[in-house]
Formats: sequence, C-alpha cells, structure tokens
Amino acid sequence: MKILVFSPYYPPHIGGLESHSDEFNKHLSKKGGSITVFTPHLPETSPKSEMLYGGVSVIRFPAFELIHNYPVPKFWKKEFWEIWHKLLSEKEYDLVISRTRFFFPSLMAGSFARKKKLRWVHIEHGSDFAQFKSKTVTKIGEFYDRTFGKFILQHADTLIANSQASCNFVHRLAKNSSCQVIYRGVESKDLILLKPDEALRTMTKGKIIIGFVGRLISGKGVSDLLYAFAALKRNDCVCVIVGDGPEKASLEKLAEKLQIETSVYFFGHKSFREAMSLLKAFDIFVNPSYTEGIPTSVIEAAFCQKAIIATIVGGTKEIINGDGDGFLVEPKNIPQLTEKLSLFASDSNVRITSGAKAFEAVKDRFDWEKTAEEYLKIFNSKNV
Repeated sequence: MKILVFSPYYPPHIGGLESHSDEFNKHLSKKGGSITVFTPHLPETSPKSEMLYGGVSVIRFPAFELIHNYPVPKFWKKEFWEIWHKLLSEKEYDLVISRTRFFFPSLMAGSFARKKKLRWVHIEHGSDFAQFKSKTVTKIGEFYDRTFGKFILQHADTLIANSQASCNFVHRLAKNSSCQVIYRGVESKDLILLKPDEALRTMTKGKIIIGFVGRLISGKGVSDLLYAFAALKRNDCVCVIVGDGPEKASLEKLAEKLQIETSVYFFGHKSFREAMSLLKAFDIFVNPSYTEGIPTSVIEAAFCQKAIIATIVGGTKEIINGDGDGFLVEPKNIPQLTEKLSLFASDSNVRITSGAKAFEAVKDRFDWEKTAEEYLKIFNSKNV
C-alpha cells in the first residue's frame, strides 16, 4: 500500500503530533507500507528530503510560521510549485492522510485527494479549539476551526481520532461526522530499558525532582507549575524543565521574579532519549497543560512509572483516572496543583505506588503493534 501523509510538522520538529506521525510511519513501513511524507521545511536546518526506516520518504516544502506553531507554504516560491507538481505527477498512491484539522496541510491533503480521486483519511489530534496567549488570535483560531476545520472534518472520507476526547470534539465541531478512536502507540521497550540520568540526580544532590517535559508554549501552562513550585516552599525539592519554545525566556524571568531561580533548572531542547532519561530521573512528573488531544508525555511518564500530576484536559483521563494512579487537577488551578505536589513530595511510598499503578494503566493500551494493525484494518477496508 502506497500512502501519502500530509503532516503539519515532522521531526526534527518536536511535539506529540510529530512523534506520533514518525512512529506511525515507522511501524506501518515495517508491515510493508510505502509512505511519503509531505511536510513543511521547518526547522530549515532539516534536510529538504530524506529516506527513513527503509520505506518512509520525507519531502519538505518551503514554509513559514504565520503565527507560532502554524506553518503556511511559501506559495510565492517557484520551488514550492515545482515540488507540488512533481508530487502530483510522479507517483500513484492508494491513500492520502492528513493530521489535525487546524493546520493548512490538511486542506492541501483534501485538495490532493480530490484531484487524484483518492480516499482521504483524516487523523484528529485535537480535543478543543486552539488556545493562544492573545485572546484575539484565539478568536481568529476558533473562526478558522468553525469554517475550514469543520470543512475538513465533514469532507474527509474516514475520520480517526487519537482519543475519545478528540472524537467528541469532532462530533461537536462537525456535528454528524463519525469517527473511530485509535490510541497511539509508544516505544515502550526503549522507555523501559532506558537508564535514568544519573548526572541529574548527582547535580540535584538527592533532592526530590519535580519535572516537566514538552514544548515551552503558553498552552502548556508551565508558568502554573513555577507558581505552584514557589508556593510549595520546600528546600528539599527542585524543578526541572526539559524542552524549548517561545516561552522559555519569560519562564526564566518568572523563576527569577518568584525567587526560585536557584532551584529551577532549564535544560532546553534534548533528543528523545536524553529527554526520557531525564524524565526517568524525576520523582514527580507534572503536565499542567490547558488543552490536549492525548498527551504523549503523560503516557511516557506512566511507562516510566513516575508519580504523575496532570490537568484533566483532553484525553488525559483516558491515560490515568486519578484513582491511585496519579492526580488529576483542574487547569490553571494553582492552589490545587500546589496541594498535590505537597502530597507527593511528603510521601515517597505514595509516589512509588502511584507510579506502579500508572504503569499498569498504560502497559497494554498504548502499543504500536496493536495500533498499526488497527490502522491497517481500516485502510484495507472497502467501507469509507
């Protein structure tokens, strides 16, 4: 089966959608699929084209970010049209896939599918309207969703959601559009075998490590974690932030303002293995996000048997339910987050027990072998 995937971002760009897309492609190519990824050339340091895993061809087209995290093709560039026309004429595909209704490449996927008379499968990652720092931009984003996003969800031949929360959002936005839920897989064997970062443990001198892993954007709520950490007022705890993004400088300034800069460590961008090794050294993992489809970092933290505190947004409750396998808190509720941090920080046995239960909750549900088979069953089905 020859599959063309329109991905709004792709590694080395970092995020849950990116890792889902990359791992999805890797596992489907192992089952004999021939996959071409058409994606923005962002970051521009990435190669314009490359071959991965023996069966995944990546083609990157000229693009820029109209606003942060929203890529748009450079339509005025001759290079873009040369790549586009080559894509139209060079190969025959069996299937076109798009990811997340909010991104422009999903419209491009629909256009390509209709022009070539191909089945269009859309995979939805979001569970709510996009949230931005600016209220004006948030409103514009919602308008886009209610027009173009709705159009994509109503016109794709097959809709697949990565969580029940995403599926519910599809129904809410596109009304009668039907979709099926297929959970993402996780590279669980790699996570289980990976060793904790001993350098971090040495550097923090045996203190309780509270940590976050992810992009530093306003929607991730990392400022709430810093406020909660400051309110904790414990000398036996440190806070570790792994990741990069446009909010990094303002978060560093906030740490100084709260007078916790000597207890907060910003590690910046790390490779997947480096980030997961750091996560494995955490005692408490926090995901204070305001919106999610299904948060990959929470799944990874559960596989690493970490004590988890996460906001009850999107599909988070489909990972842990808060009944002994971690704490679920309301987004932007800093006092509640502080309270749960204090409970975990005060009792190592509770942390260990909670982490073990989180692992039991995820170990059989987020498996790429099972996930790939579910996707292939749909792709091979004659029913659309």
